[in-house]
Amino acid sequence: MKKIVFYIVLATTLGFTGCKKFLEKEPDNRTTPTTPEQITQLLVTAYPKTSYLNFAESMSDNAEDKGSGYAGLDPESPLVNQQSFLFQDVQSKDLDSPEFYFHGCYKAIAAANQALEIIESSSNQSDFTAQKGEALVARAYAHFMLVTFFSRAYDAATAATDPGIPYVLTPEKVVFGKYERKTVQYVYDMVEKDLTAGLPLIQDKIYGEAQKFHFTQKAARAFATRFYLFKKDYAKVVTNAGLAVTGDVASNLRPWNTRYTNLQVLELQTAYTRSDEPANILLQETESVWGRSYASYRYGMYFDIFNNLLGGPTPVGGDFAVGFNVYGSPEFYNVPKFDEFFKYASATATFGDPYNMVPLFAAEEVILNRAEANARLGNTNAALVDLNAWLSQNIINYNATTHNLTTAKAISFYGGTASAALVSAVLHFKRISYIHEGLRWLDILRLKLPVTHRTSSGQTITLSADDKRKLLQLPAEVKQSGIDLNPR
Repeated sequence: MKKIVFYIVLATTLGFTGCKKFLEKEPDNRTTPTTPEQITQLLVTAYPKTSYLNFAESMSDNAEDKGSGYAGLDPESPLVNQQSFLFQDVQSKDLDSPEFYFHGCYKAIAAANQALEIIESSSNQSDFTAQKGEALVARAYAHFMLVTFFSRAYDAATAATDPGIPYVLTPEKVVFGKYERKTVQYVYDMVEKDLTAGLPLIQDKIYGEAQKFHFTQKAARAFATRFYLFKKDYAKVVTNAGLAVTGDVASNLRPWNTRYTNLQVLELQTAYTRSDEPANILLQETESVWGRSYASYRYGMYFDIFNNLLGGPTPVGGDFAVGFNVYGSPEFYNVPKFDEFFKYASATATFGDPYNMVPLFAAEEVILNRAEANARLGNTNAALVDLNAWLSQNIINYNATTHNLTTAKAISFYGGTASAALVSAVLHFKRISYIHEGLRWLDILRLKLPVTHRTSSGQTITLSADDKRKLLQLPAEVKQSGIDLNPR
């Protein structure tokens, strides 16, 4: 197996410009975390601070060509939107690009590994049980997102030979370390190992009032539903979903047809990402301009997507409430979701770096993952319970007597068998729930769905089920280090 050379942990400390002498120098011991509280602070950086929303949403069937004139506000950011829509390798390395996200994930992994190394070298490891749990789950999450975007989607028949991504287990000790890419199966095995080892160690109480920004028990279980859905281990999806979303399901979901309907633009985008919103399970700040730009990008929601997805017919009658929360003229159609803020280098700085607060996991995904798993397992009634909970929060003037989904209604609307029709309903509802958030692309990858984009000039570009362009291209540096890029 070929080796690749990475500069993973140095991204956080040296900006990729450090030298061997720096690494050999003992740092000031006041900067070395030694207590459980300090490790908890270190683990704040064990989550990707970069965003996949731009390229994932632009590649999906949630994007169409609006025509010229809607380029966006930043010189690099529209390039990500354009090249992703055209299924080209994105040349930008700036905010919201695949390469920026790639490095952000490995920075997060480096922080998790640093925490684990400190914990393992401690003479009182039992004092760090909760921190070890968070570090393991955070490491698993970042690797899972990397293998999802940069490798072929998990397929039990080919995973043992499909190239994966490096699963990094230790902090860097040299300027350039060597890592094996190995296989998708290996990465999945390691993700599951870290996830199952870390999950029982997590203790929510150590996060105080900041629980929505850490892998709590519920957040880790939410991640598990996504992982096992990709792996097609549907029984484990059901089990973990029941621990991620507890109590009355509907009360955990976003109230699109009641409270959200009356909110103005700024109010809605603030409410959507609030930590006290019950639907939000894990939130993360990401350095991004997506929130300010996605409505103005040339490639995004336009007439067809709005009319067919948000304003189109429903399997139970009535209208989807999300469609009533769309703002802007047609070329700027958007559902306000992202609260942007800035970080400044100093109190006197006049310019800062833009950040968006993004829900990494929310209750809608969890219960729809469970509905799909139950549908595939033949548990029709259980799947309908979750689907109807979603409908109760998403149909205008919802009435359980007339708007509940049944197997017969699903088959009539979507076609196919009962199981297939319910899965189609899940994918339909999830696509509506996560418009502008990139999760539709994950379902396209997972289910090997084809995607067709049409440009305003009449060009048609189609990705087939196994199209090689579905694998994002690795950063060019890895080729210099002796590894082939993803095939094209």
